[in-house]
Amino acid sequence: MDKLDKLPKLPLNNKLIIAFCLGGLALVMGTTIYSLNQANSKEETETIKPQPIKAVTALGRIEPQGQMIQVAPSPELGGAKITRLLVAEGDRVTAGQTIALLDNHRRAKAALEVARQEVKVAQADLAIIQAGAKQGDINAQVANLQQFKAELEGEIVANEAEVARLQAQLGTESLEKQATTERLQAELRNAASEFKRYQQLGQQGVISASELDSRRLTLDTAKTAVAEAQASYHRTRTTLQQQINQAQAIALQNKNTLQQQISGAEATLASVGEVREVDVIKAQAEVDKAIASLRQTEEDLELTNVKAPSDGQIIKINAYPGEQVGDEGIVEFAQTSKMMVVAEVYESDIGQVKVGQVANIASETGAFEGEITGKVSQIGLKIGKQDVLSTDPAADVDSRVVEVKIYLDEETSSRIASLTNSKAIVKINL
Repeated sequence: MDKLDKLPKLPLNNKLIIAFCLGGLALVMGTTIYSLNQANSKEETETIKPQPIKAVTALGRIEPQGQMIQVAPSPELGGAKITRLLVAEGDRVTAGQTIALLDNHRRAKAALEVARQEVKVAQADLAIIQAGAKQGDINAQVANLQQFKAELEGEIVANEAEVARLQAQLGTESLEKQATTERLQAELRNAASEFKRYQQLGQQGVISASELDSRRLTLDTAKTAVAEAQASYHRTRTTLQQQINQAQAIALQNKNTLQQQISGAEATLASVGEVREVDVIKAQAEVDKAIASLRQTEEDLELTNVKAPSDGQIIKINAYPGEQVGDEGIVEFAQTSKMMVVAEVYESDIGQVKVGQVANIASETGAFEGEITGKVSQIGLKIGKQDVLSTDPAADVDSRVVEVKIYLDEETSSRIASLTNSKAIVKINL
């Protein structure tokens, strides 16, 4: 007999109570499991909820805080070449320090010395006028006047002789050329007559065609000779007449010049013994003019010395000795004692960036170790195209960005002073 058959039999009501209990227990368990699932789902939803951004990341480049200056010669010295370069890349220079000498430096230096001597001469002339003329000066002026008169007389005689010689040459050569022309014209007439006679004989068949051609050649030669003689005659007359006119003009010019010199010498002789105030004023004006010229040459010499506009550092040399200075100037110069990082912040992130925020900067290329910090000091007002490109080949090269300038302190600036244009990764803490 089965053991179950030995269990006591329960009443029907008890069986129903047990069934209801089991059903209630199942309902409680189901409700509990559903509640737990809902709680877990809520926690998962809260876990994946986006958190607020705590920093803005951008690419940037290291630059000096001031402008990058292209030091070049004055525009007045366009096309100048460098003769000496006195700095090297990385050198620190002070304001007014000579960076390079241009190729016209020596010439300007020599012109300065000439100007100094001219000042001395003008000052000496002023001193002479103020002291008054000496008898020796008067005698010398008399001798000078007599010399001018003698030169005038000699010049007149020489010029008249030259004109007479040319006129005689004109007459002689004209007669010779005319005689030659007349002789050739006679030969031409004879050749024409012979040709006409031979032409009749040729028509009668008495002479051959070759004999007729020979006479025609003789006629043509005679015509050419006459034409050449006439041209030579006219050319000779024209040339000699021009020489005569030129000699007469030179003679007149020399005569006028010497007469002016004589008049000047006579006036000087008349006034040489007199110290006039106007002479002193004029001599003083010459001194002032020479001094002004000296200052001008000093300025010209100064222009051949290309100097640093302020304290700073030579970033790059663009032209070396022997090379012509181009549009990029001689050197690129900047004040690297104060550096900054120009971050290119995406247009979508720029609204979160504020002046005064702290930024952490790291080198993208490993140019410096670790991180440096700075503060946002200026936010650009223009949206442009990205210039600093990432090494990631999948990066968007057409991104729209705003330049944000992050200033660094002096200690940090000295650390990266030689890294102008180096790429950096910038994280601006919000």
